Amino acid sequence: MERSSGGRRPLNRAAAGILIAILAVTVLAADQLTKALALAQLEPADPVQVLGEALVFVLVFNPGGAFSLGAGFTWFFTIALASVAIVIVYLMLTRVRSRLWAVALGLLLGGVLGNLTDRLFRDPGFPVGHVVDFIHTPWMMDAVYNVADIFIVGDMIGIALMVLLGVHMDGTRERRRAGATDAGSSAEGDVPRGSSPA
Repeated sequence: MERSSGGRRPLNRAAAGILIAILAVTVLAADQLTKALALAQLEPADPVQVLGEALVFVLVFNPGGAFSLGAGFTWFFTIALASVAIVIVYLMLTRVRSRLWAVALGLLLGGVLGNLTDRLFRDPGFPVGHVVDFIHTPWMMDAVYNVADIFIVGDMIGIALMVLLGVHMDGTRERRRAGATDAGSSAEGDVPRGSSPA
C-alpha cells in the first residue's frame, strides 16, 4: 500500500481551519434556531403530526444521552461533548488538510457545540442543562432528537467510511500497489513445471 494525493492538492492549515469553522458555526446556528422555534411553537409532550406518522414534532427535554440513557449523569455528557470539541479543534490546528475531513469535522463540531450549548446554558443550569429535542420519526427509531444529533450521527458514519476507504486527514489516500501484486503473480507463474523454486 502507498499514499496518493488523489490528484487534489491538500488544503493548507488556514484554509482547513476556516472551512471547519464556517461549517461548525452554520450547523450551530441552524441547531439553535430550530430549537428556539420548537420552544416557541410546541408544548411539551404534545405531539404535532407534520407528515402523518412519518414525521412528528414533540418537545422534550433530555437530561441524558441517546434514547435518554444516563439521565442521572448529565454532567458526564457535558464533559464528553467538551472533550470531543477540544479534540476536533486540536486536529483542525495540527493535522487536517483533507477537504473531506474538514467538511466532516466541521459539521461534527457544529453538532457537538449545539448540544453542548444546551448543557451549559439551559435549565436546570450550568453544566447540567437538558438538551432540547423535538424531531420524532417513529418509522425509523423510537427516539426524539434534534438537528445537532442528525449531524453528529451522520458525520460519525461518514468518518467511519473515510477510515475504511483509507482517506487520511493530511489529504492523502491509501492506494493499492497493483504493480507489485502483478509482479508477484508473474514470478510465481514463471516457475517451470516439475521444478521447485529455490
